[in-house]
Amino acid sequence: MNFEFHNPTRLIFGAGTLSRLGEVARKHGRKALIVTGGGSVKRNGTFDRAVASLKAAGIAFAECDGVEPNPRIATVRRGAWIAREEGCDVIIALGGGSTMDASKVMAAAFYYDGDPWDMIYHGQPDPHIPTRTLPIITVPTLAATGSEMNMEAVISNEETKEKSFVQAEGLYPRAALVDPELTMSVPKNQTAYGVCDLITHVTEGYFNGVDGTPIQDRFAEGVILTAMEWGPRAIADGNDLEARTQVQWASIVALNGWANAGTNGGYPVHMIEHTLSAYHDITHAAGLAVVNPFWMRFAAGHRAEKFVQFAERIFGLKAKGPKDLDCALQGIDRFEAFLKSIGCPTRLSELNIDDTLIMRYAQDTLRIIHDENGNLPGRPPMSKEDIVRVLQAAL
Repeated sequence: MNFEFHNPTRLIFGAGTLSRLGEVARKHGRKALIVTGGGSVKRNGTFDRAVASLKAAGIAFAECDGVEPNPRIATVRRGAWIAREEGCDVIIALGGGSTMDASKVMAAAFYYDGDPWDMIYHGQPDPHIPTRTLPIITVPTLAATGSEMNMEAVISNEETKEKSFVQAEGLYPRAALVDPELTMSVPKNQTAYGVCDLITHVTEGYFNGVDGTPIQDRFAEGVILTAMEWGPRAIADGNDLEARTQVQWASIVALNGWANAGTNGGYPVHMIEHTLSAYHDITHAAGLAVVNPFWMRFAAGHRAEKFVQFAERIFGLKAKGPKDLDCALQGIDRFEAFLKSIGCPTRLSELNIDDTLIMRYAQDTLRIIHDENGNLPGRPPMSKEDIVRVLQAAL
């Protein structure tokens, strides 16, 4: 367990913190590019409240709206162009994970003369790692991705049907204003998807990481249990501010580096899902909800011990021994049942995905990321045939 941990993002958390946006933005610039998604922040008044705070602090602004649920590189290019044309010196992401991810790459593209797709890892031998960005301020309106407090972004290329990631120190937001009140208008299905997303962030490191990380295991289990306790309450009553608050905090902790520090695990479930959503433009967490339990069943056959631990600590099952595969599989069944109970899909057919392109999904996933043996990094590493088997089982 060898690692470095560093997270420079200033987190301002709690109901009502949106009112401090102007105060915070003024520390980083004088003209902001406000990046938004499909328009919900304007319909529910969040945008107007944000603008009022900026104006009170003397901050001018330009807009880049219309960021897609799977943010596209074309939108990133457009946002960077607007920022240059308007003379913006700070970027404010006002929206969900897609808006925040797009904003991060826009901030890096502002200073890059080449194509920002060069920054997104898609199998090229020498991806461009951005070292200079505009200051980024994130204001999440959805509890899901944790993008408000990390150095990662995921972008899609609609032309090549690729979806992948970039990681760089400069992508850490300077500040994150996390106001759980902003999530109270999120509909039930998106709330449920957010719960699934944040759980999958910690299960990736939990199951794929190195041995000997007991504190990280407890962190991950705490995030999962908190999401499973408070998530259904937030789904049942969107106005339950306490539930919204606990889910929002769980979302942040799941991917700000704390829970997975030192685990050094791969993200095979995410990489497989990225290929699916690159082809079908499905909601990211809906794809995760389908892929994760079937990947877990595959992986449990290779390493039952960790899945037995999961079954015992999360669902209170009692194993006959540390390698009790039946107990491990029962825990996975319980997990899948939970996802189904909150309204997540659990089969590819529910996403209108059939077996026509399964081989291509596997090939494309491995083309984007693979280890020295050509396998998808994880525990265990996955061959093309393994990925196909998991997807076929998920049909």
